[in-house]
Amino acid sequence: MITPEQFEKELDLIIKNAMREDIGEGDHTSLSCIPSDALGKAKLLVKDTGIIAGVEFAKKVFEYVDSELEVETLINDGSPVKHGDIVFYVSGKSQSILQAERIVLNAMQRMSAIATKTWFFVDLLKGTKTKVLDTRKTTPGIRALEKWAVTIGGGVNHRFALYDMMMIKDNHIDFAGGITQAITKAKNYLQEKGLDIKIIVEARNLNEIEEIIKNDGVYRILIDNFDFEETKAAVRLINGKCLTESSGGINEDTIRKYAECGVDFISSGALTHSVYNMDLSLKAI
Repeated sequence: MITPEQFEKELDLIIKNAMREDIGEGDHTSLSCIPSDALGKAKLLVKDTGIIAGVEFAKKVFEYVDSELEVETLINDGSPVKHGDIVFYVSGKSQSILQAERIVLNAMQRMSAIATKTWFFVDLLKGTKTKVLDTRKTTPGIRALEKWAVTIGGGVNHRFALYDMMMIKDNHIDFAGGITQAITKAKNYLQEKGLDIKIIVEARNLNEIEEIIKNDGVYRILIDNFDFEETKAAVRLINGKCLTESSGGINEDTIRKYAECGVDFISSGALTHSVYNMDLSLKAI
């Protein structure tokens, strides 16, 4: 997984790019209508229900735009919210608040939707050992925000990108000439490069699982597109030799049944690629 320092760099890049994209050479409307020394206050108003996420990111945006902006937090990340709730107040220069407004809202609406969906999936698995994982099926450019939202909702991050974990999938296996060949090449590569990252291997059937577990150095097996009975058989076969992950078309109707098969993780791209933004607004008061 990426380090906290790498994650912070990703957040900085997101903010800088968002400011470049949204403000460009200047917020001409605010610059023309509002005196530069005018002070104001606004509230983050919830017009929906779910789990709020992005409060801490909003603070980073406000700090970037104007270090003199002050935020009074009423509801923290990960808390349930309902229509009419006020999450925070922000006060300071009116121009600064307006420059940050859209970036804050865009991020928080998206993050809150992801946190809410993740929380829903996590809640479905209560009483089991299984944890909910995200995937790399994220919006280009804001992956850090979306994966942060997953953790706020109670889920667990999968690998961040292609560089912080190896995942040997069907195409890798076929191009390498087989499972053992792919695993061996991956381990040799890591040794040659002096890298310490984990290896996950995807299995398409029980025969492939049998071959995978004959190889040392596999951190987790991705049990991909197995039905319930096949998943149970796979977990028995692996028998704790490495961690297990179910994936492939799992939804709210089936996720509990897969968890009851005994897998350690269930990954879902739907956490990040199939959500509807929470309705939030930043209103002057």
